[in-house]
Parts: sequence; C-alpha cells; structure tokens
Amino acid sequence: MPGQDVVVIGGGIIGCSVARELARRGASVRMFEARTVGAGATQASAGILAPYIEGHDRGLLFDLGLRSLSMYDDFVREVCDESGLSVEYRRCGTLEVAPDAVTATRLRASTGDTLRWLDATAAHGQEGGLAGSIVGALLATDHGYVAVPSLMDALSWAALRQGVQIEAAHRVTSIRFDGDGIAIGTEDGTSWAADAVVIAAGCWAGRLDVDDEAASAVRPVRGQLLRLQWRGAPLNHIIWGPDCYVVPWQDQTVLVGATVEDVGFDERTTAAGVRDLLDAVCELLPEAWRATFLEARVGLRPATPSGLPFIGRSRRSPRLVYATGHYRNGVLLAPLTARLVADLIADGREDPVLAELRPHV
Repeated sequence: MPGQDVVVIGGGIIGCSVARELARRGASVRMFEARTVGAGATQASAGILAPYIEGHDRGLLFDLGLRSLSMYDDFVREVCDESGLSVEYRRCGTLEVAPDAVTATRLRASTGDTLRWLDATAAHGQEGGLAGSIVGALLATDHGYVAVPSLMDALSWAALRQGVQIEAAHRVTSIRFDGDGIAIGTEDGTSWAADAVVIAAGCWAGRLDVDDEAASAVRPVRGQLLRLQWRGAPLNHIIWGPDCYVVPWQDQTVLVGATVEDVGFDERTTAAGVRDLLDAVCELLPEAWRATFLEARVGLRPATPSGLPFIGRSRRSPRLVYATGHYRNGVLLAPLTARLVADLIADGREDPVLAELRPHV
C-alpha cells in the first residue's frame, strides 16, 4: 500500500528498476548498494534484448522475456522523460548464425511470424562481414539492445527524482524480523527499519545474514565481456554465433561476450577469457582482426538451481521479497520484475506467474 517504508538491497539494474517503480506507486524507498550503483553484474552486461535466443526451449523464461520486451519501449521512454537523459536503445534485430547443417536444421524449425530463416546468400546480404563458411542465419526482427551505462545513468536519476534515497557504499550485512517490521543492519553498525525489504543483491544475496535458504541458493557465474573499436563495415544487427555474440553501438564500438565460468566470487578478467572471446569473434566476423581492443569487463551473474529468477515473497516472512537470480537476463527482465514486485508490495496484487518464481531451494 502507498506510504510503506521499503528497503531495496542492491543497486544494479534490477534494484534500481524496482526502487523506482515502488516510489512511483507511493512507497518511501531507500536503496542500499555496497559499491556504486550499477557496479556489479550490470556493468558487464551487453544489454541484449533477445528472448527468442535466450528461451530456445520456449518455456517460462521465454514467456517472461517476451512479456518484458513488450514493456521496453514505454520503460525507456518514461525513464528518459523522468531523468532528462537520453539512452541508446535500438530494436535492430538479431542474426543467429548457423555454422553447420545441424545448427541450421534446428534454427529453421524456429521460423515464424517474427523469425525468418536466411540462407547463406541472404545472410551475407544482411551482414557482409560474416564468415564465408556459414550455412545461414535466423533473423529476429523484434530483438534489440539497450546501452546499459546510459540506461543506468538515466534510471538512477529517475529513481532519485521519484524520491528514492540511494545509500551507495553501504553494505547490508543482516536482516532481522522485528514484530510487524524488518530491521536491516549495515557494515558500519547502523540499523534501519522498514515495512518490507526487497533482496535484489544478485549473487551476493547469500552473503546477507538472513535466515532463509533461498538466499544461499543463488550462485555466481562469471562472465567476461570485451569492448572493441570496430574498423570494418558497420554492423546492422546483433550477431549471435556459437561461441560469442556481438553488439554494435552507434559510436562504432562493439561489445563481444560472454564467457560462462563457474569460479565462485572471483571477479578477475583473465587472459584465457579475453583470448577465447577474441578467437570466437574473429571466426564469426573475420574483420574483427582489424579491431582495436579497448577494454575487458567482468561481472558475476546470479544463477538459481531452476534457471529461473527468484521473484516473490520469502517463505521466512511475507515482508521479505526476492528479486534476484536473473542470470544473464537481468536487463531484459528489469521492467517486468519491477512491475511484479511493485504490484506485490504496493498494491497487494500477486501475479499468477509468481507461483512458479517463488524463492525456493
């Protein structure tokens, strides 16, 4: 209900989106981030909005992705209006490349209203820089990307202008249930009271001192991402190959990602990760050999045992709500997650899909 005091733990794309939406619904929101806003997995995200690729099995994750993608135009427009900032956001489509006949057969089976199979000649007509050995590609015209750094700038300012209090460099260490409310403790010994708490801390949820097994079920998966200055012919689409993807920005840089590494809480970039991504992008787009290496980024994606995000009330207390475990779909699912959590806390309305996303182990 309006007027509630809500604490959001985590200042990445999910935490910021949830905090802003709750404040828009009339809640008094304080968001805690242990580092700086967007400094965790979010800063190493390519911002790809591609549910048809991420949800090949057409299960619940696919449904969530489509639903959230349908919200993205309004989400970006409203965030830009509220913040006064611009965000690079393009629905340029994706080309999912088939390097062999087996992959081509699988991708051809996915064709439909928004998915079109292209043979090798047609694929090269769309992107002339593709390797000559490809068999074809699947074109998804509805897909796109959002430049995460500009989105996070706009989103954090929009949250502030909606009244969110941002407590950066404040690490929450404990959550205690206190009668009709919740008390959180921070690393510096400060205690804060709230009517409800949202855990949006990604893979760091398990580092919170909270008596809830769901928090410790979220584990880190390292992803490394490269940024290159592109020297070849401009790319028109996001290109998705068997071992990497390529996202072309309007400033003629490209993002190349991403590794999948089960290494715990190790946030280092590595020579092996950089090498593997460079080899993969040069095989997919030979002109990448001429690109200039600009930087490597790394983030720890939050993964759950089911592969689905944890969104909904904790079994420990209805005042504790999860919004974490989005793995590599946090940017795509941010608008939908914010709506689901705000509906639950501010309006007391539980979307039926939360029955399948409820935090559990």
